[in-house]
Amino acid sequence: MIRSTLPLLLLLGMLGTSDAAAQDPSVGEGLPEASSALEAEAAPPLAPFQARYEVLAGGKALGEATLQLTPLASHRWRVDLDMGGRGLFRLAGINAEQSTVFEDTASGFLPLSQGTVRKTLFSRKQTTGTYDWSRRSATWTGDIKESRERPVPLEPGDMSGLLINLAVIRDARPGATLHYRYVDNGRAKPHVYRVADDMEGVEVGDLSYNAMRVTRSPETGDAQDDEETVIWVAHGVPTPVRMLQREDGEDKYDLRLVDYTGVQ
Repeated sequence: MIRSTLPLLLLLGMLGTSDAAAQDPSVGEGLPEASSALEAEAAPPLAPFQARYEVLAGGKALGEATLQLTPLASHRWRVDLDMGGRGLFRLAGINAEQSTVFEDTASGFLPLSQGTVRKTLFSRKQTTGTYDWSRRSATWTGDIKESRERPVPLEPGDMSGLLINLAVIRDARPGATLHYRYVDNGRAKPHVYRVADDMEGVEVGDLSYNAMRVTRSPETGDAQDDEETVIWVAHGVPTPVRMLQREDGEDKYDLRLVDYTGVQ
């Protein structure tokens, strides 16, 4: 079974977009500013894009995933993930979507709302999340465990899994250690990513990239966290060129960038 704890794109957790997340929520004045992992060097401005990935397991194609970043209004964006469409995903009737609406502030990404849909041949589950910065509280409703329905206290810098993916692209520098707080699907926990000192060549299909390896290892003492996430980030590419999920030290799922384009 595909698990749901991959913190980057959450591709392998079969997450998805709900109509509630695609709406433009109202936000009051006096919002806290999210903290940037690396403030010393200015990050390039966000630009719309659409990226397509091939999803592999054990060298076999499972299907495709699409990640898209879309501007909504001044400083407000939506990042969407769609997984499924062909291969074993299609045969199993699996489709998953997720979106996060957020603001791009002077010091980081500020999540506002989130929606998730997971579909199989025999079921459809949907959740909606709201990040209420005026009350410093995030809540999720819908098909979610009772233990995760309780409000999650928000701290400056908190991000959803999709936003952490964008933040890693923004912040990665050789030798850097990146600290984030993951607040998603009724949970909150720190995530630490370490960037390798040296660049390395990465081949994806017919393309070759000089990329940075960024690794998140399982948290020490967390019995429920046995997954390691490795992504490769290339300068000038707005999305990871490759993402690898490892469980108990073994490769499980491999996502490889097929192509990406700017979106007008």
